[in-house]
Amino acid sequence: MTLTAPETPAGPRQARPEPAAPPRRPGPARRTWQKVSPYAYIAPFFTLFAAFGLFPLIYTAFVSLYRVELQTPGDMEWRGLGNYTALFGDEYFWTSLRNTFTIGVLSTVPQLVMALGLAHLLNYRMRGRTFLRTAVLLPYATSVAAATLVFAQLFGRDFGLINYALGLVGIDPVDWQNGTVASQIAVSTVVVWRWTGYNALIYLAGMQSIPNELYEAAAMDGASRWRQFFHVTLPGLRPTILFTVIVSTIGATQLFGEPLLLEGSISGGISHQYQTLGLYMYEQGWGFFHLGRAAAIAWVMFLLIVVLVGVNALIARRRSRKEAGR
Repeated sequence: MTLTAPETPAGPRQARPEPAAPPRRPGPARRTWQKVSPYAYIAPFFTLFAAFGLFPLIYTAFVSLYRVELQTPGDMEWRGLGNYTALFGDEYFWTSLRNTFTIGVLSTVPQLVMALGLAHLLNYRMRGRTFLRTAVLLPYATSVAAATLVFAQLFGRDFGLINYALGLVGIDPVDWQNGTVASQIAVSTVVVWRWTGYNALIYLAGMQSIPNELYEAAAMDGASRWRQFFHVTLPGLRPTILFTVIVSTIGATQLFGEPLLLEGSISGGISHQYQTLGLYMYEQGWGFFHLGRAAAIAWVMFLLIVVLVGVNALIARRRSRKEAGR
């Protein structure tokens, strides 16, 4: 007798996979939207910039070529470069330009140096450093009007706290609002107080981006903390320092609120001793009603900022090339 294996039922036949359909090409409307959509996303910014940035800039240049009075803004008399020649012939323009430079130096240099040292301290691990990092930003969040009014009381000649403290060490009271150097120091103090913490946080962010391996290698070579600061931290912060110098230079050129509120005078003191270019422009436009000359001052300030920023960038580029060539 022959034994045969039982037949196994055949499994279900697998269906042959259908060929994948070719991808559908987007229609003309979709292809057009794919090309236009990037521009549509950035269009709101450029629209606002054109309306509130570019147009006022161009219109100010147009007005600076005419004689325009605030009482009759529709009556425009062509002057060409007359507003600029009259501006450069005004001694108060050169006084305000000199004051802008001196106040800018008195406020920018101590501000950035103190901010760098403060950021270096906040970069260490210490108790409550989160609170301290938040606290240094409080002066920046304070209203410029409130801060300046408080400092105006502190720098009062007769009852100010600063003169009281100077009297305790035998120094005669200082007329902070009428002296040339003293008034500029008072204005610079307000600027330093408001912006030091802001720049300190920028420096702190730059310090935290420096790799720890550089500090470890410097420590293994026997470098002290001071040497690490000068040879590791400062080179790593060079782009950040350049940014803060440029921003502080622009802010110093446009300084307006602090000198205006220190005494409440648009002339910047009795002898214009702390009148900046911003105050001078305001005085010409809204004090003497010469809108054409005020527009010329605005364009001079704009060109001055461009030159200062260009000089800073050129110095930084040359320094980088010298270090790269070593």
